[in-house]
Order: sequence, then structure tokens, then C-alpha cells
Amino acid sequence: MTTHTAATLPERDQTTESAGRHRVVIIGGGAAGLELATQLGKHERFSVTLVDKARSHIWKPKLHEIAAGSMNMGRHEVGYLAHARDHGFVYRMGEMTGLDRKSREVAIAPFIDGEGEQITPARTFPYDTLVLAVGSQSNDFGTPGVKEHALKLECLSDAARFNRKLMNACFRAQAQESVLAAAQLRVCIIGAGATGVELAAELLRTGREVLAYGASVSTTNKGLEIHLVEAADRILPALPPRLSAAAHKLLTKQGISVHAGAKVARVHQNGVELSHGELLPAEITVWAAGVRAPDFLRSLPGLETNRINQLAVRPTLQTTNDPRVFAIGDCAACAKPDGQGFVPPRAQAAHQQAAFLARHLPTHVEGRPLPNYMYRDFGSLVSLGSYSTVGNLMGGVVGKSMFVEGVFAKLMYLSMYKMHEAALHGWRRVTLETLARCLEPSSGSRVKLH
Repeated sequence: MTTHTAATLPERDQTTESAGRHRVVIIGGGAAGLELATQLGKHERFSVTLVDKARSHIWKPKLHEIAAGSMNMGRHEVGYLAHARDHGFVYRMGEMTGLDRKSREVAIAPFIDGEGEQITPARTFPYDTLVLAVGSQSNDFGTPGVKEHALKLECLSDAARFNRKLMNACFRAQAQESVLAAAQLRVCIIGAGATGVELAAELLRTGREVLAYGASVSTTNKGLEIHLVEAADRILPALPPRLSAAAHKLLTKQGISVHAGAKVARVHQNGVELSHGELLPAEITVWAAGVRAPDFLRSLPGLETNRINQLAVRPTLQTTNDPRVFAIGDCAACAKPDGQGFVPPRAQAAHQQAAFLARHLPTHVEGRPLPNYMYRDFGSLVSLGSYSTVGNLMGGVVGKSMFVEGVFAKLMYLSMYKMHEAALHGWRRVTLETLARCLEPSSGSRVKLH
């Protein structure tokens, strides 16, 4: 943690210092952090502060829909300030830079907006319990050119940036009188896990609809071209081989070029170079391979991290070296009870861990020991846009493991998001809003022409 002189000492935020109340500071407003803040804000004995550098929340598995332009953000975006006011906690804008475990204070950097104006000063937040829920980001494995030339889908601003670039490419092609170049309107997605596959499927329909609208002679016979590159020998390696093969077949049938067993050597400004020397020209390149926790976690004094920056936690979700500091969601390295690896960085794990702390933290601060968190694997589901959904459901849902495809899988995929919405807004509101949307007249194409 940076040492400050008296002249530069950060302001000490007073909002959490309610007399007699246990101060909980939550860093990160993703699925885990926001759900936990929402639930703990209901307890009178807690004073809860949520810190995030963004102004609003979007469920991360929805980012590919925002990137493709096929989701109405106004229906799904949750503003932190309004949500905090309605649910009894405090939201503060900023990004964590340091930790003083002895004084129990978190250091937050000044927030500078896109125009270079300082919005908030450097501050420190005192805590009795600290919860780190800062999520994960893509892992480029040091591949040359990724930082300079590839887009990523880690947050709302990334998705919005990709959408602008995509729409600009489409509009440019529509206005072009000459024949389009070979790689024009080609998107290369590196990484065929859930994020990459879902983005590819969603983009295919988006490209068709956008380019069909007001199509010119130059774009009549050329649609958006999608290339999906995966280093493993099959796409969706986390799913059983049968489902991976079914998804591969469906994507290729729809016109997506799948390159399995293809390692990326370098990303160029206008293309991707594979390890065997082949060059895939592309107008837009997206990196969606691998995950790791934010780098700053490695610099927190006294806390143990693994090779991908995740914080090592006990079965109670407390960090191994400090019982007052918890880690949940993608940034936590939580071993499974059976010793078979670690809890995967999935939305369902973040939801479960937030619910676990919301249920047990109130009694823990009264002196009762925390039970061990038990991860329940409900399986994996991957949306293939409007075409299908594939996945496997584990015994926690259906009594035994089973493969699912089609309409039933699509409903199960939707239910995961509804559980997240219910944790934030309650089942009554979610049910009424879902019914209202179902009764709305069809508005035609869902693609947003930004």
C-alpha cells in the first residue's frame, strides 16, 4: 500500500461509521458483490458500503448481447446509486488500490472521468468486515499484440465499444460503392468457451439484420463473417464432448468458421497470426480466451494468491491469512470439498457465495462460527443466440446428470438470470415485469441500430 504524507493523506470516508453498526465494505459490484450488498443492506446491525468504478451493473453473461446490439440495456441495467438508496446500503465510486489490514482500512484511488476531470478524491474506507468481489478479466497469456489490437468483453464499456466498432463497420460497408475487401466485415473471436461461442452466435444474426437493412449493391452478397478460434481440440471444452460437437455442428451450419486446435501466435492490427503460420485477416478481433483475477490483488499485503491472481480462501470464504477479509466470485480460489479442483468462475458460483454470506454473516458477527460453503454444480448452459441452447444439468437439478438442448435448455438458461434478478429485486417484481414483457406487442427486430 502506498505511504501518504500528511499533505497527501486521502480523505477518510465517514459514511460507514454509524455508531454500533458493523461496517461491511464490499469491493466490486458484479453479480456476487451487488447481490450481497442488496441482502445485507436489509439488516439494521450492518452499515454496508459498495465500491465500484462503474456507475451501473449489468449481469456479465449478458455482455455478448450488448456487444452484438441485441439487448435493450435500459431493461437490464441497474444503477448503483438508485439501487443502494432503495436497499439500505451506500454506493461509492472508485477503484481499490491498497489495503491496511492492521488499521482495517481500504485505499481507493481518485476517480478520473474520460475527459480527465477528477470526480472523487483519494479516500480510505474503514471496515469491520471486508468482502472482495472484484470478478475476473480475460487472460491474454502474454500473447503479442492482444493489448494493442484486440477488443475484450470484461465490462459494460467494453461491450459498448465493441458495438460501436461493429456498427461502424456495417455502416461503412453499406455506404461503400466499391466491392468490399476480402477481410472486410470479418470478425475473429479468439477463445471458444462460453463467452466466445455466445458472442459468435449472437453476432451472426445481428450482422444479417443490420446489413439487410438498407443494403447497398456492395453488401447484398456479403454478410458479417465470423471466425471462431480455439486452442483446444474442440470448442466449449468445459462441456461434455457430445454437446461440444452439437454446438460445433450448429455453428458451422449457420456459416461460422470454427478453427479448433489453433493456437494464436500474435494479433495484428488487421488480422490474427496462428502458431503454424496461417494469417486470418479480420476487420475486428476479440480476445475471449482464459480468465484471471485483477493484478492488484497480488500486491495486497499478507493475502495469499495463486498464479492467476485469485485470493486463496478457506471453506468459509475467509482469506487464508485474515478472517476479517472475505473473497467471493471469480476472484476467489475456493477448493471443492471433495478435493477435486476449485469452484469454477461461473455466475452460479458467485450467486451461491453471495447467498451464503448474506445468510451466515449476521450470525457470525454475533460470535457464531461460520459453516463451510458447499458448492452445488447445477451444470453449464451456453446460449447459441436465437438458434438453440446446449448444456448439461447436474444432479442438483434433475436427480442425475443429463444433457439438454433446445427449448428446455433455453428456459433453464433464462432461469439463471431470473435468479440473479430476484436476488436484487425480489421474486414478486421479477415475475410481474416478466409477465408484462411477455404481453408487450412484438416490436420486430431486436437488433439496435446505434
